[in-house]
Amino acid sequence: MSTGKWTDYINPAVRNIPPSGIRRFFDLAAEMEGVISLGVGEPDFVTPWHIRESCIYSLHRGRTSYTSNHGLLELREEIAGYLAGQGVRYDPRKEILVTVGVSEALDLALRTVVSPGDEVIIPTPCYVSYIPCTSLAGGVPVTVATSMEDRFRLTADKLEAVITPRSKALLLCFPNNPTGAVMDRESLLQIAEVVQKHDLLVISDEIYDRLTYTGQHTCFASLPGMRERTILLNGFSKAYAMTGWRLGYAAAHEDFIAAMTKIHQYTMLCAPITAQVAALEALQNGKSAMEKMVAHYNRRRRLVLQGFKEIGLPCFEPGGAFYAFPYIGHTGLTASEFAENLLLEEKVAVIPGDVFGPGGEHCIRCSYASSVEDLTEAINRMGRFIKRKGLSKSRVVYI
Repeated sequence: MSTGKWTDYINPAVRNIPPSGIRRFFDLAAEMEGVISLGVGEPDFVTPWHIRESCIYSLHRGRTSYTSNHGLLELREEIAGYLAGQGVRYDPRKEILVTVGVSEALDLALRTVVSPGDEVIIPTPCYVSYIPCTSLAGGVPVTVATSMEDRFRLTADKLEAVITPRSKALLLCFPNNPTGAVMDRESLLQIAEVVQKHDLLVISDEIYDRLTYTGQHTCFASLPGMRERTILLNGFSKAYAMTGWRLGYAAAHEDFIAAMTKIHQYTMLCAPITAQVAALEALQNGKSAMEKMVAHYNRRRRLVLQGFKEIGLPCFEPGGAFYAFPYIGHTGLTASEFAENLLLEEKVAVIPGDVFGPGGEHCIRCSYASSVEDLTEAINRMGRFIKRKGLSKSRVVYI
């Protein structure tokens, strides 16, 4: 270490990963008063009371111990029951692992199946952690840019075009963060054919499955031939407003789960028991509260789409999650310039689409997990901002 720099001691794989592009705008917004944030991918609802109450009661009863590495068996049984309703069956004792959020489940899945130099195909725009987590696992991220013209859906042709002899896995997320795109069953069947043809594994992040507004969500593992080659990831953060509880799960063939558990038991040991109690209550009795929150998101989704249309921002209709991904390229600004100027001039925080990878360069991500009042005011401010930039609505095409 002749240079004397402490950074020389840091693993190059970590040193070379850029910091999250989302965090920069959160930090800017935190320093300003009166900011309306459409940047946070988090429900604005509090976890329903009956879920919180179940945890308070469990603490009074002294439930503060470790659980099995796999998680509480009764929770895994409830998860298995939910997934059976999605068309795929798993043995709760051997094929389900409870994790510290879906983020841990993703990390475990990648570290389990990726060997150094393996290529992981990632449709973009995508959640910001997919590419760096693949790199940290020793894999090579291969991005496939989707487009507004295709409604930000992965097509079989685009997937086929990037497959090489080093391709190992496909990482999917539908409903999608950041675009809100969904995939219908027929499109997923075409993807499954390519996966089968090239003997790929699939890591399917379905954390937004219950936040589907158009059509029905299709669980990828439920498709013919896909159960054995899919690691299904899901959790409780979004549908039940439980982001801070940090609880997710993975479901897969017992060989994958056994391998993931090896890593899990040496790093996390187990997910917190109190969060597991909350998740159990959510699955057993939380459907009504969850559906009410989803209905609110759907109303806000329509409000935001109409608002964008009125102020001159083209936006395809997101079918799931709680994000809109409007196009801003016709303003003459880059996504980062648009987001930074909007924040400084009108105090509205959005996320530039380019931080989510290829395909997002001319878009911004706007979360509509905010109150109607905040969304309405944010759109008004955005309208003022666009008007000052001299945008001609005659050039806008809506999709």
